[in-house]
Amino acid sequence: MKILALETSTEYCSVALWQDGVTIARCELAGQKHSELLLPMLSALFQDAGCGIQDMDGIAFGSGPGSFTGVRIACGVAQGLALGAGLPVAGICTLQALAQGSGRSRVIAALDARMGEIYCAAYEKRQGGWMTVCEPLLCKPEDAPQVAGGDWFGAGSGFAAFGTELQTRYAGQLSGADAAAVPQAADIAALGALQFASGQGMDGAQAQPYYLRDKVALKTAEREQLAAEKRVK
Repeated sequence: MKILALETSTEYCSVALWQDGVTIARCELAGQKHSELLLPMLSALFQDAGCGIQDMDGIAFGSGPGSFTGVRIACGVAQGLALGAGLPVAGICTLQALAQGSGRSRVIAALDARMGEIYCAAYEKRQGGWMTVCEPLLCKPEDAPQVAGGDWFGAGSGFAAFGTELQTRYAGQLSGADAAAVPQAADIAALGALQFASGQGMDGAQAQPYYLRDKVALKTAEREQLAAEKRVK
């Protein structure tokens, strides 16, 4: 089985090709240039692998949470490629990808969501698969979900932005943390392969980003309406 994976939910842009447990991947610090980098990176990846989109069995993408623009880019490209090639897709939670990439069995995954908040979830590996201990949520770092026991490992930019708060929240429960960890396409691919193997792939038209925050900014019309309402009051 061959799985193509895309991940653009953070400032990094990564692509990967998973073939029967063997992965080749590319990753670049993209900043705001994901849309410019993604397709050339995919082309280079296929060239390295000596295959093309027609050889894939499915496409996995980092569905979020993360940057609004970033998750839309990965979803849109995955959807376009899947519909063009008649392939199924799998949206993979970026927080679970952090857990997968950590190499640990008990992981608190946290991404900086800006505005003083984090995207956070907790996972535990059992019998080779991930069990969700705490579902992904958007919260203040001091309100991060509580977990039982110790030997938890922290992963993600939430620990870089709010290390003190999260260390306090999980006092005595963390064995360590990797604050520089970001979701990677290689881990998206591995998780996607499990979904496809269990028949959980979906039609490309059903691909959707996974948002935990509905809006980060008001549209111009919404701002004008709010201003008008304030004037009336």
